[in-house]
Amino acid sequence: ETALELLSETGIVQIAPTTEEGERLISFCHGLLADAALDRPDLNGEPLTPLDPEAQQPTEVEVGGQGAAMSIVADVTDPAACADVIQRTLGSYDRLDVLVNNAARGMLFIDDEFMTGNARFWNTDPNAWRLVVDTNVNGPFLMARAAMPTFLGQGRGKIINVTVAQATMSRAGFSPYGPSKAALESATVIWAAECADTGVTVNCLLPGGATLTGMIPDSASEEIRNNLLDPEIIVPPLLWLASDSSNDHTGERYNAIDWDRELPPDQAAAKALSLIHISEPT
Repeated sequence: ETALELLSETGIVQIAPTTEEGERLISFCHGLLADAALDRPDLNGEPLTPLDPEAQQPTEVEVGGQGAAMSIVADVTDPAACADVIQRTLGSYDRLDVLVNNAARGMLFIDDEFMTGNARFWNTDPNAWRLVVDTNVNGPFLMARAAMPTFLGQGRGKIINVTVAQATMSRAGFSPYGPSKAALESATVIWAAECADTGVTVNCLLPGGATLTGMIPDSASEEIRNNLLDPEIIVPPLLWLASDSSNDHTGERYNAIDWDRELPPDQAAAKALSLIHISEPT
């Protein structure tokens, strides 16, 4: 069994499933993440609205016959909030096995019509830029930092960083979102090296293309939406990365669109393995 956590900028979901139950639970969680509120805040000098204290209370949701999902609303850009999420999880489950850094803010916070590719960095509100970078880069760092003492004490743990296609990292009109995900892939390689011989693995996982989540603007046409990937595409590789089968794999990148569900998981993982284009230090 594996206890798994999936994060959005509006919460954390803790799961303790068997493999079959886990797939249903993770599917449920992806629905939760896809439906998470992504309202663009007023960034013209106005501070962000603080989280509702009542919304921060843990909420347990029964899913299927075994296990339950526990949701905790937290701000992943707040070090104290990240530490509190880990402590609440340990308080409820007495263990921490997997951290999935899925928290992200997308281009909607920069330009409502970003899918036209016309957003330009020199027109970007600095507060919006900082918000995206803070969530997408500092958020995974702060959550991983909070989880590491437990992982190191156990002598085991898994960190899975959710990234994007390399085309998105370099596409005009997609900064700072693209650069923030490139930074997360770089962090994956560095953290994996720093965690060598600790029993903690660090890998990254991407859907493999534009995905139908709350990051897609309401103005997107039905034709565009029909061509987007289903968020559940990452479920099989995520289950494999969360399992003991991936214990010998770290510092690697897996592309969910290349995962062949007809193959045994280890063979599917080998097929989905993708290079991270970062040179080894000399």
